[in-house]
Parts: sequence; structure tokens; C-alpha cells
Amino acid sequence: MPQTDHDRTIALAGLLQAVELVRDIARRGQANPEDIETSLGSLLKIDAPSSSAIYGGSHRLRSGLRLLEQQLSNPRDMELTRYAVALLGLERRLAKRADLLKAIGAGLEDIVQNLAHFPLNHSNTVARFADLYLKNISSLSPRIMVNGDQLHLNNSENANRIRALLLAGIRAATLWRQSGGSRLTLLLRRNTLLREARVLLARLN
Repeated sequence: MPQTDHDRTIALAGLLQAVELVRDIARRGQANPEDIETSLGSLLKIDAPSSSAIYGGSHRLRSGLRLLEQQLSNPRDMELTRYAVALLGLERRLAKRADLLKAIGAGLEDIVQNLAHFPLNHSNTVARFADLYLKNISSLSPRIMVNGDQLHLNNSENANRIRALLLAGIRAATLWRQSGGSRLTLLLRRNTLLREARVLLARLN
């Protein structure tokens, strides 16, 4: 994967888009269906030719890019930041576990094989994504605690969507690391990443 500011910006936008969807479902029981499809679709594009191709083009990350621009220019949403930082930390731990990576990879391959019967947004497919997260990432610590309305959190379909989207957040965190991203990158290249996010957003308008 290329290690450019463009790729790192795409990765952060993908991460923030995923965690915002998690929060929306936890709070309201619903979220933008197109954004959900974009995030879940990224899980099945392992060998994409570019970072934007993982998401079907940067235009599919409009929501994430807007969130990134807001967070880099005037970071006020601490809950969103907390989720993102937690997923980045989990991904670093996951990267050291070849056994878990192998299991997740095999599970994703099975999902791809069954897409003809159960499309990406089918409850069966979402449940299988959720199961991969539950079996392979929930065992890592610290576990991510999602805040929201218990009415929505206790709904099994919502719980599956949240776990599936957290897995998509892990995918974005992997892209961030593979593109050269780190905590130091966020400190030293914050303004550069902000400019790149604004350039991408301007192209979408």
C-alpha cells in the first residue's frame, strides 16, 4: 500500500465514518445505509489497487472526510476520538496475532463466497461480520465499550451492525498503519492531513 498523505487521509476518513455509524446506531438505532454499505464493503476489498478503491472511491467517504476535517481543525468530539483511538490500539494488537488474522481472513473469504446468496447488507452477512469481530477481536483488551440507548444496544440486529462496523473500523486502522500512519504522524502531519482532507472534499463539491 502506498505511504502518502492521501492514503493516510483516506484511512482516517474511513475510520471516522465507521465509528460515527457505530455511534448513530447505538444512539438512534439507525444510520446512513449508503455509508454502512461503504464501510462493510471495505472489509471484502483486501487486494484493492489503491486506498480509495477499498471504499469504492473517495466520494463514498464524504461523511468521513467531513468528520476528519472537523476533528483536525477544531477537535471537540471527544467520544468520536475515543472510539477511533481505541480501534487504532486494538488494530496494533491484532497485527501481532497471526492466528487471529488468519481466522479473520478465512472468515472474510467465506463471506465473499456466499455473497451470491446473502448480499453485503443482508442480516446474515452482517451477522457473520459481527461474529468475526466477537470471536477474534473482542478477546483483545481493552474492549471497546459503546455508549448509547439500551433499547437500541439490546437489539440483536443493532448489536450485529455495531460489531460489523467496528470490524470495518479495524480495517481502516489497518490501512492507516500500512500507509505509514502512527501517533507521531498525527502530531507532525496534522496540518498536512487537514489540507488533504479539504482538497478531497473540494473535489466532491
